[in-house]
Amino acid sequence: MITDGFVVVDKSSGMTSHDVVAIARRSLKTKKVGHAGTLDPMATGVLVLGFGNGTRLLQYITEGSKSYDATVILGASTVTDDFEGAIVATASKDQLTPITDQAIREEFELMRGTIMQRPSSVSAVKVGGERAYARVRAGEEFELPARQVTISRLDVGEIHRAQGGERFEIDIRVTCGSGTFIRAIARDCGERLGIGGHLSALRRTRVAPFDLSQAISVEELKAGDFEPLTIAQVAAKTFPLREVTLSEKIELSFGRPLSKNNSDEITVAMSGEELLALLQNRDDKARPIAVFAAKS
Repeated sequence: MITDGFVVVDKSSGMTSHDVVAIARRSLKTKKVGHAGTLDPMATGVLVLGFGNGTRLLQYITEGSKSYDATVILGASTVTDDFEGAIVATASKDQLTPITDQAIREEFELMRGTIMQRPSSVSAVKVGGERAYARVRAGEEFELPARQVTISRLDVGEIHRAQGGERFEIDIRVTCGSGTFIRAIARDCGERLGIGGHLSALRRTRVAPFDLSQAISVEELKAGDFEPLTIAQVAAKTFPLREVTLSEKIELSFGRPLSKNNSDEITVAMSGEELLALLQNRDDKARPIAVFAAKS
């Protein structure tokens, strides 16, 4: 088995992302394993793991867009903005009755595009060097400041009345940029309608170019029944490609810049199937921001 690469896992519900990393460390026989974007224990779906030198690319994959399928419950709010938290407020029938499907769709419509979003207080966002969820568990009450996020797609499915009309249940499909909280979408829709909202199901279907069709199960990860992706394969799928000459390959092995890229995006420099470096334009040169080629 290769010593540097990637594995795409379909995370099971009830596990933390770190639980999956721990399984991968045993299966891959290395401590150097990381993941691209945390999934809550309740969530399932795509978790991209990098190991060995693959961990050097994880930050760039994490920054890519992600897609989710989720189920929103309107009519009750929880301390965690999902079904695992204690209910803190419940809407009355008088509050729910006037709410129309059109009103719900209009509220979701307002969340498309680049917006300001307040992360859930039980998120992994750090506050004063400590994870927000740890401070909540210690009994502290606070709200995180809103920050800019981009939601490029938010499709609303059928809207159902559940629990004898005491709840609305809505399936949504979301594509968003890094830092977006799907739980916050549910919470904010409920707050704007004055009836509260939370998330009852969440499945991540894509992270950057990696989707469920490439994912293995946690059981397959445990058994070692998989073929990892190489760093070169992942880099070629993630970034624009630049084929380099032999002389350019030698320059990169010493960390020297090349002539400017055609694109201002991060670009992968390759020689055939060999990954050499990640390049980014700066001061009229394509400068290496990560070098993988050995010195010549």
